[in-house]
Amino acid sequence: MATDIMEFDTLVIGSGIAGLTFALKVASTRKVAVVTKKESVETSTNYAQGGIASVLGPEDSFDLHIQDTLSAGDGLCHPDVVAMVIKDGPDRIRELAEMGVRFQRGRKESVPFDLAREGGHSRSRIVHAQDMTGREVERVLVSMAEEHPNISIFENHIAIDLIVECHLLKRGLVTTQRQERCWGAYVLDIEGNSILTFLARDTLLCTGGAGKVYVYTSNPDVATGDGVAMAYRAGAEVANMEFVQFHPTCLYHPHAKNFLISEAVRGEGGRLIDKRGQAFMSKYHPLKDLACRDVVARAIDTEIKQSGDDCVYLDIAHRDADFLRQRFPNIYDKCFSLGIDISKEPIPVVPAAHYICGGVRTDKCGGTSIQHLYALGESACTGLHGANRLASNSLLEALVFSHKAAEQINHEPLPSEEKISLPDVPPLEMPPNANGSEMVLIAYNWDIIRRLMWNYVGIVRKDSRLNLAQNHLAQVQREISEHYPHISLNSDLIELRNLATVAELIVTCALKRRESRGLHFNVDHPQKDDERWQRDTIIRLD
Repeated sequence: MATDIMEFDTLVIGSGIAGLTFALKVASTRKVAVVTKKESVETSTNYAQGGIASVLGPEDSFDLHIQDTLSAGDGLCHPDVVAMVIKDGPDRIRELAEMGVRFQRGRKESVPFDLAREGGHSRSRIVHAQDMTGREVERVLVSMAEEHPNISIFENHIAIDLIVECHLLKRGLVTTQRQERCWGAYVLDIEGNSILTFLARDTLLCTGGAGKVYVYTSNPDVATGDGVAMAYRAGAEVANMEFVQFHPTCLYHPHAKNFLISEAVRGEGGRLIDKRGQAFMSKYHPLKDLACRDVVARAIDTEIKQSGDDCVYLDIAHRDADFLRQRFPNIYDKCFSLGIDISKEPIPVVPAAHYICGGVRTDKCGGTSIQHLYALGESACTGLHGANRLASNSLLEALVFSHKAAEQINHEPLPSEEKISLPDVPPLEMPPNANGSEMVLIAYNWDIIRRLMWNYVGIVRKDSRLNLAQNHLAQVQREISEHYPHISLNSDLIELRNLATVAELIVTCALKRRESRGLHFNVDHPQKDDERWQRDTIIRLD
């Protein structure tokens, strides 16, 4: 494979709301490369239905939103981060509206936006564009980024590994290790079948989540935890990977793939029922169907296991059909195409892996433990979500932290004023004997990892299953390490390597936390232990 060296001021890996918002905010003075492994719009942002939580109504307050976030986070949120994000939220929403994002407008002059309510929120505060908020935000950001002269978007390119001082030292490319810092990344041009060396003064990981580590997920196929895995291999601190949020309501249908039924459906009066038509959430929480996601997901999991049924049902048929078509056009049309009229019958649903609350550990500007390496969005663990993310706080976090990261980088000297000697980084080459004869191992191990995680490291856990998962994953990692140098580099192999790393991180963190808190529920340690475990689970590659 041939290689080329590309030099930019800033390298952004990922093209969702975090990456593109940041890129647009620094591009006036810096050359920015945005690397994305599919098309620009194929991101988790694009699939976000519900909306963005922000205090914009007269009956709401910052204190109420802060308290709701802290309550959902079950003792692990960082209060200073929570306050920063929530207080900055309204400005970021207005900024998006000024950029052209078509949020649903309010019916009163005093309330500029229509505000919906979702589980865990004490007030209606979800700004939305019907049930396609992420798609609408992504539409505007992609359009602006494509037109910006200082932003170069590299579609169908997947990052392989970060370029950091310790890696250069191991390869004998530098003689002494200085302060640990990132210099960019090696990137595979998928269509051109070549490896590119992207050198940059600042690198941002905005690669989204890792839902594809599980069999059932609401995430798009690109959600393979690439940013977290690369950062961990580079030596960055990773935190709280045991806290995997399972969305309670993913459409259960043989011809529906990864289709989410937004929490906003329950916010508009939808009730969870069993196949006999009996509502059951009152048995599990005073807020019933509007309880936080961890409570609702475990309740559904319990109901399914006790009844032996394949799914439960979400009933919104008591609402007017015209209202449902207007409020949830995407959900209504998708269900109708599968023979389900949500205005007349309940929707079959099951929990599915949805959001990783852990990630690369960052400060309040998105900076990681490696200099000049930032992590934003679902790749990051910022301290906002704690042990359980409050609904619709994810896009809010991405907006605020991309703004903070851009502010910090914009305060650095301009490229023309700062003299930086980039390291002499030679190309990353494939071994001459690489071939595709072992590609069957990729598909096999991919399937093994996802089924292993679903069965052993799912909504309800226990020590014996976690230990079995750890042992099985160690074998998978040995196979990958043995065959990785001898298989022609391709996106499937890179994603498999990353999935295996993320799975190990989730299991390792889950074994460390010997209590139940938020999204991590272990039947062997069912109680919360604030004295020993009211702290982040932080791990780093030795």
